Amino acid sequence: MRKWAYGTTFFAGLAGGGGVILAAMAAHGVADPKLQTAAEFLMIHAAAAIAVTAVSVAAPQTGVWFLGAASFFLIGSLLFCGDLSVRALNGSKLFAFAAPAGGVLLILGWAWTATAAAVGFIFKPRK
Repeated sequence: MRKWAYGTTFFAGLAGGGGVILAAMAAHGVADPKLQTAAEFLMIHAAAAIAVTAVSVAAPQTGVWFLGAASFFLIGSLLFCGDLSVRALNGSKLFAFAAPAGGVLLILGWAWTATAAAVGFIFKPRK
């Protein structure tokens, strides 16, 4: 599980940096609002992925649930933000239904985070 946590943190760091790059492109040249949306979503979900990964380490009884949520955030961001970015920069799609699929994964990431917290709260180990 610890390697998975390092992996999600690594990819979240890349995603956050990518979000900053997209924001800079949106501010200094590409006048398409889709690019700014992609930048914001990428940075927000990169931070969320790091946060739920940190919780996974602190709460090992539900850690795998939180790591699943972080994975949903990262894969969903890649699809959603990737599609918006390609549309803004190239005028084409990443592939059919990439943005909607990514959006669904982002929603699932938030739902999975809430579920992991509820499971941890209800089934917390007694000391």
